[in-house]
Amino acid sequence: MTRLLHLNSVVVRRLSLVYFKDFSRSLASFQKFAEHKNIEYIRNIGISAHIDSGKTTLTERILFYTGRISEMHEVKGKDNVGATMDSMELERQRGITIQSAATYTLWRDHNINIIDTPGHVDFTVEVERALRVLDGAVLVLCAVGGVQSQTLTVNRQMARYSVPCVAFINKLDRMGANPYKVLSQIRSKLRHNAAFLQLPIGLESDLKGIVDVIHRKAIYFEGPFGENIIEDEVPKEMRSQTDDYRQELIESVSNADDKLGEMFLEEKTPTEQELVAAIRRSCIKRTFTPVLVGSALKNKGVQPLLDAVLSYLPNPGEVENYALRSTEKEEPEKVPLNPVRDGSTQFVALAFKLESGKFGQLTYLRCYQGKLSKGETVFNVRTRKKVRISRLVRLHADQMEDVLEVYAGDIFALFGVDCASGDSFVVNSELNLTLESIFVPEPVVSMAIKPVYSKDRDNFSKAVSRFTKEDPTFHFHYDPDIKETLASGMGELHLEIYAQRMEKEYGCKVELGKPKVSFRETLVAPFEFDYLHKKQHGGQGQYARVVGVMEPLPPDQNTVNIFKDLTVGTNVPKPFIPGVRKGFEIMAQKGHLTGHKVSGVLMKLLDGAHHIVDSSELAFNLAAQGAFKQAYEEGTWQVLEPIMSVEVTAPDEFQGTIISQINKRQGIITGTEVNDGWFVVYAEVPLNNMFGFIGELRSSTQGKGEYSMEYSRYTPCTAEVQQKLIEKFQESIGVVPEKEQKKKKN
Repeated sequence: MTRLLHLNSVVVRRLSLVYFKDFSRSLASFQKFAEHKNIEYIRNIGISAHIDSGKTTLTERILFYTGRISEMHEVKGKDNVGATMDSMELERQRGITIQSAATYTLWRDHNINIIDTPGHVDFTVEVERALRVLDGAVLVLCAVGGVQSQTLTVNRQMARYSVPCVAFINKLDRMGANPYKVLSQIRSKLRHNAAFLQLPIGLESDLKGIVDVIHRKAIYFEGPFGENIIEDEVPKEMRSQTDDYRQELIESVSNADDKLGEMFLEEKTPTEQELVAAIRRSCIKRTFTPVLVGSALKNKGVQPLLDAVLSYLPNPGEVENYALRSTEKEEPEKVPLNPVRDGSTQFVALAFKLESGKFGQLTYLRCYQGKLSKGETVFNVRTRKKVRISRLVRLHADQMEDVLEVYAGDIFALFGVDCASGDSFVVNSELNLTLESIFVPEPVVSMAIKPVYSKDRDNFSKAVSRFTKEDPTFHFHYDPDIKETLASGMGELHLEIYAQRMEKEYGCKVELGKPKVSFRETLVAPFEFDYLHKKQHGGQGQYARVVGVMEPLPPDQNTVNIFKDLTVGTNVPKPFIPGVRKGFEIMAQKGHLTGHKVSGVLMKLLDGAHHIVDSSELAFNLAAQGAFKQAYEEGTWQVLEPIMSVEVTAPDEFQGTIISQINKRQGIITGTEVNDGWFVVYAEVPLNNMFGFIGELRSSTQGKGEYSMEYSRYTPCTAEVQQKLIEKFQESIGVVPEKEQKKKKN
């Protein structure tokens, strides 16, 4: 009622619904705007957050309010349509974003390129690729969950690429929403100098609108889709709170901006324009983070967020981008790129994402300098190949719109270009400029993978070829040690998604299983051998005698085998020595204890004997194999296992839990570090004990823990593990273990 009484002083702004309905006309506006020369009217932004914070829902609302789509759909909607940006069938089924999706839209005569990114840590490379080519970002936080694990990861990624951001606290309509607690977490956990630009009017089911702290006005969102924006006076009960938060905002920005800091010290009150300008300067420098509030699902706060993107995030001309030029010195020369859009500079672009579709390979690029027209030829700096551009498109999720030209600051795509993610393109081969590539994290989980039906092997190969090219964190290789094909990725969900995509997109059903570890067998003590191979059965026989010693190599060489010929004289003719070497190498391929490779063995051939007629290279090959068998029967052997260097990062409060988990897996702690509320544990753990660690780590650290591991060395495994491996191998070849034999006798 209070608001209705003030209608005579209310300024009402209504978005034209005619613009939504006349969709073809809006598309023509976008096409016309693609030729816009002024870089100040462009924003390249990404929307990033933890899982289920509302990124895709927010993007859907942005596209609707800007006239890019004519109707809204929900991520997990009942209409089975799904959100526009979740174009993949699996995304709509699961209600999650798997691949980053690009679109562009128009708001207040500004062209905004938007990339919606996944929230799961398994698809973190999608966020890396997006942030590498964007000028600004919207960090979405849940008003209930606050700063969560992937929020921390995204924050580190933004810091890596120096991407300024505005924070948007979403889901104020949810039970338990507390934006004030979230602001506290942004300051304490993310270490941001942040303050509210808006305050909510009511919370949970009572959410009515928001208060603009800078301009001291209330904003309400009326109409079936919140498309009618009504500005009014700040409610009486919130005026004191608004003044307090406005003063806090001025103080926070004063700490980050020199100009406003001087005014604050002189006790001058900044005007609205001066405060907005100071927020923009400090936001672009990443010294202050503006915090906005709203509920995307309930259509509240989205339009002011779009205004904040234009007001506070940089245009491509305000961001310093550099290319690298190789020189005679060790360090390449940094060359600043000029983002003017008048076509006076030479074209430079970076391919940041590949995607295979029904029309072939689609390559996403960001233009950093110059202009590219349809029909021109570009030069791939890495492959040194020229490519003629037959088609230029701009993306709207899975839809494409052809354009004739693209300029510096634009995000676009090409068809039929053979390249890799991270390749640089220039229009002139003499430029010799390379843009820094994208950081690609190493895979942490490996699983055995194979098609269920042998008839699907061709489709399986096609799928693997495509996915490994699209996703640099998805690795695929055949391990001859364990005779299995391994797929490696960022998590079990990551590999599970690719297994499902193989079935849906290629009709190839696959099995995922736990991979086997590459163990090794080695000799414990030197063994002297003297073996005679003699065979006579009519005609030419076989005769060869080898004498020597087999010794264990030092620990730093326990992954290789060495053969040395130390014979003197003609007892073993030199033409037969390769036969001895081959026999040694053949036997080292498969040990007799567990069936794994033999390594860390030095074979010295000291002497031998030969027959003038019956000796041959084959005879000495078989003699060497016989000597190896003799060593197995009479020598002492042990099993080696791979030890991994493991690095675990998590918040301080989980330090004790993680150390106990590593100890439980027979790990040895080699060092720890503590920094800004986070700690890092360095340890050495047997690879065989690391399976399932990622799930245990995430569950015990509320999803905030991360780890990486790499091969360190091979060391002897425990007697218990060795006995299990021996028994398993004996069962596989049909040998009854001693324990079973004793049981049968009893």
